[in-house]
Amino acid sequence: MSVDTDFVGKVTFTRLYAAHFQTFALLAMQYVKDMRVAEDIVQDTFLKYWEAPFTLENPQALKTYFGRIIINRSLNHLKREKNLQRHHELIGQEITEQDVFERLHESELQVMVYGEIERLPEQCKKVFKMNRFDGLKYREIAEQLQLSERTVENHIAHALKVLRKNLLEEKSFKANFEKYKSLLLILSMH
Repeated sequence: MSVDTDFVGKVTFTRLYAAHFQTFALLAMQYVKDMRVAEDIVQDTFLKYWEAPFTLENPQALKTYFGRIIINRSLNHLKREKNLQRHHELIGQEITEQDVFERLHESELQVMVYGEIERLPEQCKKVFKMNRFDGLKYREIAEQLQLSERTVENHIAHALKVLRKNLLEEKSFKANFEKYKSLLLILSMH
């Protein structure tokens, strides 16, 4: 009578999991100091074994083997967390309150620009977006929309005129025009 080694492996796995999950979680917890993370490490370790089971010559060594894997994964988790924390600290040191203010303000100005683009007449808006956002040339736009190149050129010129006028009337935009004129790049390209 032959023994199904896959079945025996799954039974061993199930018994090991049921009998030692909590012990392994407490082992991982000694390193990571967070029970949820510890349980995730143990769960992941068992899942990896379930997906790709292996055979040990001494089945009693399986518990020790899993313990070593869980300790290594716990230490790897701590290394990743430490690197992530160091990375966040470096970013925090590099970004000043002024940087945050400028980025927020820049985002508000971008919203303003895109809002004005959305208010353009439909065909004009479509042509402008195809040119500025999709990078299509006048000829390509004309072919796709079955328009003359001159009509495409007129739509772009009209869009730029309207956008410049409307944005320069906006107090917030006008006050910061020099500082944020990079946002106007899409409006100045011809």
